[in-house]
Amino acid sequence: MMKLILIRHAKSSWNTPVQDFDRPLSKKGINDAHNVSDRLVQNLPKTSIIWTSPAKRARETALIFAQNFLIPLESVIQKSGLYTFEAAELEKIIKSCENSHSNLILFGHNDAITKFVNKFGDLSIENVPTSGVVEIDFDNDSWNQISKGKIVQTIFPRDLQV
Repeated sequence: MMKLILIRHAKSSWNTPVQDFDRPLSKKGINDAHNVSDRLVQNLPKTSIIWTSPAKRARETALIFAQNFLIPLESVIQKSGLYTFEAAELEKIIKSCENSHSNLILFGHNDAITKFVNKFGDLSIENVPTSGVVEIDFDNDSWNQISKGKIVQTIFPRDLQV
């Protein structure tokens, strides 16, 4: 069994005049990342590998989650190919994961995440929002062989509103 936890980066700040790659998180994004990670930690696999896009907003999101999961920050691995908005590229990177890691937590970008979820998940999701989590279980033991999986959990910031 392979478990993939896809997390879209938290809401970024458009107020800072920087390139897309260097855009930081907004205050709302930081709050959402904390709230969602607090909920996700309750059902987290015991061991996982964590990959993130090197874009600033994705890295910052990954570090907030890792901190709240009590995972050493140096365990978060940046993968340059995850700075993509294409589902095919995301699929290629996921399928490159070593089979010795049966749990992969990945921080990335839309449209890649939503399109990947709709191709490989068993539910249709119109849009994975910022800080959104989609957990998919695959009934096999090879990342390279993943096909249709089962969405076992979604956590979206709007679902955590009080």
